[in-house]
This record gives sequence, structure tokens and C-alpha cells, in this order.
Amino acid sequence: MTERTQSPIDRIADDFVMAYCALNPLEATSLGMPGGEDKMPDYSPDHADEVARLQREFIAAVQAEEPQDDVDRVTQAAVTERHGLYLELHDAGEHLRDLNVIASPSQDVRDVFDLMPTDTVEAWENIAARMSAIPASLDSYREALALGASRGEVPAARQIAEVIQQLDAAADRDSSFFTTLAAEASIPDGELSTALKGSLEEGAALARQAYADLASFLTAELGPLAPEEDAVGRERYTRFSRVFLGAEIDLDETYEWGLENLASIVAEQEAVAAELYGAGTSVEEAFRRLNADPARQLHGTDALQAWMQETADQAIADLNGTHFDIPEPVQTIECRIAPTQTGGIYYTPPTADFSRPGRMWWSVPAGVEDFGTWTEKTTVYHEGVPGHHLQLGQTVYRDELLGLLKVWLSP
Repeated sequence: MTERTQSPIDRIADDFVMAYCALNPLEATSLGMPGGEDKMPDYSPDHADEVARLQREFIAAVQAEEPQDDVDRVTQAAVTERHGLYLELHDAGEHLRDLNVIASPSQDVRDVFDLMPTDTVEAWENIAARMSAIPASLDSYREALALGASRGEVPAARQIAEVIQQLDAAADRDSSFFTTLAAEASIPDGELSTALKGSLEEGAALARQAYADLASFLTAELGPLAPEEDAVGRERYTRFSRVFLGAEIDLDETYEWGLENLASIVAEQEAVAAELYGAGTSVEEAFRRLNADPARQLHGTDALQAWMQETADQAIADLNGTHFDIPEPVQTIECRIAPTQTGGIYYTPPTADFSRPGRMWWSVPAGVEDFGTWTEKTTVYHEGVPGHHLQLGQTVYRDELLGLLKVWLSP
């Protein structure tokens, strides 16, 4: 691929990425950019306003330039669409009720440690400092949620209840992720000093207390104000559908289409159940018998991790050169058991230089030891290959052509 000369739009976008990552050190770690490894984000309303100001200036600067080629046109359009939508979310106060069980600040603050190196003394010094920065970060998060509550903008009660369970797990002295992280700290060649081990233990204690304090706030102050209704309403749903789809859709038409497809899926399930075990077999009975089949079972997280990796590697081998041309760096994916027990399954993209590959994580709930391959294979395909790994890994690899890393940032 011919190297492309950087355009004025590229320079504006690159400057924005640097400025944005300075405001959000978790984003810098996610992208593999140096700097801020010992810091946590500020989630306060004032800080959110500062990020919004930066985004408005970014859009205006990009729109003021004349595109020099198709890459510029893609960047200009994507910046206008993505960051314009992020500003809509900000202006609607979504950052003041940003709490859910999968991807909100309470998870982001913990999850960033999965992406941090652990092979040097400096790396552990950063981890200790970052854990120690959690209290201030979660305090600023509480400030935002409290302001939202004062305006009647409160997450649903079920979201709050489930997040409290996650927070309690992070706060538990014996089983907390932070306790384990500090206790198991080591480097390949050499030992950590007594002082650094002490800093890690202190950082873990501060992190646990910060999570306990956030759980108390949600229980005592936010929970009593939370609506029992899970639905967010048509206006909010319309905005968030654009976040996920990148386009405006007819919601009523889409729901009708979805219901029709659901009916066809149910009919197919019934037909497959009859094919497997005879006429009259219910879908529920087929599920039970498939789950009981020893040939479709895995036992233990080691077996699950090995099967995940084997399944993802085989998918790459089968797809590459036949259905997709997968660049060499994207042909590597790491499948890991997450150091938490929330039950979530997620993907983290590679760094720009692929020094940290794309990874699929499986957070196995406590006590779960048995897994059914027949139900979980599509999960590996979705989170790994050909799902998020090809989606995001290709985006990283083709950044010089697409320019999308410049807009691939959280709101």
C-alpha cells in the first residue's frame, strides 16, 4: 500500500486524539498510546463539558478544511457524524446517568487493568498509582450521577441493583480483583521491592474502599430515586440506535421486521428439535438433551480457554483467503479468561502497532465449571472471529486508508 502524505485534516484529527487522550487516560491505554498510565479519568460534569468543548472545536476545524482525497472525505464525514452524535448525547445529559452492567465508568475503571503491562517494575508502579487514583475518579463519577438525579435523570432500578453487586465484588477484601492483582504482582526476572509491594497493597485497599463507597451511594441515594421501568423511551432509544448503527432507521418498521424474524427463528428451532430427537420434541427438551451430551461439554475454565482459542484460530484459518483477506497482524487473537466473575464476554481491540493483540475475554461467574460448546460457539464467533476482531482489528490495520481511529473514541 502506497504511503499517503498527511493532510491538514489528518493533522487536526491527530491533534484531537492526543488532546482527547490527555483528558481520558483510559482511552490512551486502550489505544496503546503512551502517557497517563498512572492516572484515572475525571467523570465530573465540568470535565464532561470540557470534552464537549474539545469535540465542538474538532468538528468545526475539520469542516473548515477542504478534503484532499477520499480518505479526507471519510474522516470529515465520520467526525461530523460521530462527534456530532456524541455532543447530542452530552447535551441530553446522558453522561449524568451513564450506569449499566456492561460498559459504564464503574466497569471501565476496573477493566483498564486488563490492558496494562505487568512485566516491569515501572509497569507495577503505574498500576499502584492508578489504583490509588480510583477514589478521586469514582468521586467525580458520583458527582455526575448526583447531578443527574437532581434533574430526574436516573438509571433504571434493575441496572443499579446489578451494578451494586459488581461493586460489592470489587470491594470484597478477600476476593476483590484488586486484592488478587496486588497479591500476585511479580516480574519475570527479579523481585519487586518491599516498598512497591506496599504501594500495591495500599492502592488495592483504596480501590476497594472506593467501590464500597460507590455501592453505598447507589444503595442509599440513587436507588430510591430509580424508575422501575427498564424502557428508556422513544427519544433516547432513537439516539442510541444511531450510536450503534451509524444511521437513522424507521423504528416501527424495524420492530415489525424483528418480530417476523423472531417467529421464523422459533419455527426453525422447532424443526431442528424434531430433526434431532423426533417429532413432537419441544425446543426446551432439545436444549436439555444437547446440554447433557458429553460430546458437547467442557469442564473447567482451562478447557474453556483452550476451546475458545482453538475455535477462533480455526475460524481465521477457514475464513482467510476464502471469505476475507485477513492481514497478518489481524490473524492473531488471544482468548483469555477474565480476572473477574461477572458473566460478561467482551473484546478489546489491538493497539495501533499490534504489540498488544486483539483479545476476547470470558468473565466466568463463581462456581460455574461446565460449559456447552453447542451454545457458546456463536459467542466466540461474535466476540472474536469473524465478529469484533475482524471489525475492530481491520479498522486498526487500515487506519491510514480509512482514518477511522481519529473518530473511534468514546463520547
